[in-house]
Amino acid sequence: MMDQMFLDDDELKSMTKRVQRTAQAKMLRSMGIAFKHRADGTLAVLRAHVEKEFGAGKDRQPKTKEFVPNWGGVNA
Repeated sequence: MMDQMFLDDDELKSMTKRVQRTAQAKMLRSMGIAFKHRADGTLAVLRAHVEKEFGAGKDRQPKTKEFVPNWGGVNA
């Protein structure tokens, strides 16, 4: 893996089900995934963007504050 920040070539192939870069780019566009072309012709796809688009981490419940009534204000 080149860098944890970006998807590697195997991950791009798995995600797009395409081998050729032009076909991968077309598939990424259709999926709404942002990418950049590198100088060597490879595609740079941010892992964080893909995770966000696919809802990674949304299964975590947000912390909610426990409701505590203000009993002091009841008899005021």
